[in-house]
Amino acid sequence: MPPVDWIASLVAAVSAFVLGGLWYSPALFAKAWQQDTGLSDEQLNAASKGKIFGGAFLLCFLGAIVFSMFLGPDPSVAFGVGAGAAAGIFWVAGSFGVNYLFELKPVRLWLINGGYHAIQFTLYGLVLGLM
Repeated sequence: MPPVDWIASLVAAVSAFVLGGLWYSPALFAKAWQQDTGLSDEQLNAASKGKIFGGAFLLCFLGAIVFSMFLGPDPSVAFGVGAGAAAGIFWVAGSFGVNYLFELKPVRLWLINGGYHAIQFTLYGLVLGLM
């Protein structure tokens, strides 16, 4: 199994978490995302924040760890960013796209969620390449 840069993976996970906070904030896509998912303010307010944010961070960290293993030891910044963008756009967002087509979800929701993950994995590659 390839070595994992634990510190870089943790920093990458934090970067994705911060990105998500901004991406899904009222400053960017919160209103459109909420409308397209059909979630009410009441549903969101009643949800367990610890479960959601804790689970999201854990999944970001696990994703960063596995992406670190995928990139291998000492990836260049260019390789990390390129591989991250490709993984985010074509593997993650592309897979969402398949589901969203069959689920008849709006294209805008796919662009919001897929766009987040495209940038998330690009950030993973940037952080892992720099560290």
